[in-house]
Amino acid sequence: MNQDELKKAAALAALGYVEDGGIVGVGTGSTVNHFIDGLATISDRVGGAVASSEASARRLAAHGIELVDLNEVTDLPVYVDGADEIDGGYCMIKGGGGALTREKIVAAVATRFVCICDATKRVEFLGRFPLPIEVIPMARAYVERQVRALGGRPIVREGCVTDNGNLIVDVHGLRILRPTELEAELNQIVGVVTNGLFARRRADVLLLATQQGVERHVA
Repeated sequence: MNQDELKKAAALAALGYVEDGGIVGVGTGSTVNHFIDGLATISDRVGGAVASSEASARRLAAHGIELVDLNEVTDLPVYVDGADEIDGGYCMIKGGGGALTREKIVAAVATRFVCICDATKRVEFLGRFPLPIEVIPMARAYVERQVRALGGRPIVREGCVTDNGNLIVDVHGLRILRPTELEAELNQIVGVVTNGLFARRRADVLLLATQQGVERHVA
């Protein structure tokens, strides 16, 4: 199977975690697009969906799946999303698609976080993939200076404005051995909305697509 076929296999495996009549949290990205398309085949079982981005909301709506405002949700059984990297402790780097803040909010509300990805995303330690940080525009230069002091090389993502109207600064050159600590430290920098480390709220289940099939790993 090619990489896109692996992504699809992982995405379709996640349909088994959708609860009848329940609200589903839906992430963002190419792997999640396969999940959304699969969700359309069981739309009669879905009570609605909370989208983590405008792009996912549009795709869900195109399939006729009801969109639900997260503020109206008291019970979110499952959130399904991909990862740019995931380590052996189920900590992740996310935000390659620029939706990290809303993804982190929906993940925080969900009872279970199901991560769907292909085997190339599994890593020994995080940081080879540049770490995204969502930054309020007027704080960009200040945040860049603080990130350099931590040993990172910040690069503003060109042509990217988040759904929240902010910038993305991608941090290169990090070898992240203590993701929970770094997540908290970066979030304390004034002007940072949030960063793409999902360590405090890590995945509960990893559905990892390989050439031998989809592996299920439980934290």
